[in-house]
Amino acid sequence: MFLNTDSKFIWLNGNFSPWDESKVHMLTHTLHYGMGVFEGVRAYSDSNGKGSIFRLQDHTKRLFDAAQKIDLKIPFSMDEINQAQIETLKKNSLSEGYIRPLVFLGNESMGLRARDLSVNVAIACWEWPSYMDPEKKAQGIDIIKSPFNQYENPLYSNNKIIGTYINSIMALHDALRKGADEALLLDKHGNISEGSGENLFIVKNNCLLTPSAEYCLNGITRQSIFEISKSLELEINEVVLSLDDLKNADEAFFTGTAVEVMPIRSIDAHVIGSGKRGPVTEILQSKYSQIARGESRAFSHWLTNII
Repeated sequence: MFLNTDSKFIWLNGNFSPWDESKVHMLTHTLHYGMGVFEGVRAYSDSNGKGSIFRLQDHTKRLFDAAQKIDLKIPFSMDEINQAQIETLKKNSLSEGYIRPLVFLGNESMGLRARDLSVNVAIACWEWPSYMDPEKKAQGIDIIKSPFNQYENPLYSNNKIIGTYINSIMALHDALRKGADEALLLDKHGNISEGSGENLFIVKNNCLLTPSAEYCLNGITRQSIFEISKSLELEINEVVLSLDDLKNADEAFFTGTAVEVMPIRSIDAHVIGSGKRGPVTEILQSKYSQIARGESRAFSHWLTNII
């Protein structure tokens, strides 16, 4: 998706600069070694055009948790980063869009033994109407099993660390070359892990099943589906899932900040269920959208107003 960068600004270490003037040095340590963390956050506007950020505090906490795990100390508080994301949306006159906080090391020295490097924080945002063709939200997408397995190191698979996404990129590019919409990665045991950037759920006999977060990202949208399902009195469980479980499912869908709730209609050309969005998926898809857009009083604490 090409970004509309006209008249946009990026927040960097407390100050705004025009999009095209926001640059980093070619010897920036993170560019060479991948030592950094990021988040993907979305803001939605309601029917009155008022915007709010979905689960802002949870995303920022995960950013700080991931940074701590790779020994990066973010030079701002969580409250400051939360407010900076709000201010970045306002500076760019956006009530709805995608937000990308990024934590990276500076260019003061190079090499694996580099120490005393500056820790920098950038925040960008842009319009993001839909990650995939909007029609696919009703029709579902076609996915294939990837020849690339998920990383075995839980540190890599359960945190948004910059240098760990090569595997996902390779898997997605392979799927796109083969005419599919997305890839499905397996874990080291040959069981379902996740998509290239999404969590997977199946529906069987009106029960929701999903892999545990041991070998996949415990996505915030994933966590939201758990809570929404329980509020709707839908049974939901973490289990080991095989490819056969997916093929024999009544319904299947991906979740993620970018894709939200996305039906899956086939795996390796094998049609899942009726081959279209199922009733449980549709209910969760609709409920998620209503909550994110402030059209439901349920889970209103997940929304941070842009004011």
